[in-house]
Amino acid sequence: MRAEIMRVWIACFTLIFILAKLFDWAQQFSLPLPVCILGGVFLSLVSNHEKLFGSSLRNTLGTAIEKSNESLQINVSTSESASFPLINSYPQDNILEVENKE
Repeated sequence: MRAEIMRVWIACFTLIFILAKLFDWAQQFSLPLPVCILGGVFLSLVSNHEKLFGSSLRNTLGTAIEKSNESLQINVSTSESASFPLINSYPQDNILEVENKE
């Protein structure tokens, strides 16, 4: 059991050490202004992708789906309908209903 605890302590120490070194490196890292601007433009395009490109795609897909649905119409009136009795989720209520019916 002590060996397992030591492994956990070593793993935690190593992880914290790596995170501290990564934080030191990130503080010294800087990007030039044009790269930051291009990154912002890219993020705005990605976040608004559906608003910019999705509506035209949705309209063309919607008309294609509607056309395929029209060709695959199923006549509901000729199909047999199945009816199932509704059962309450409370067994006490079902027992009372059965007793009242008798």
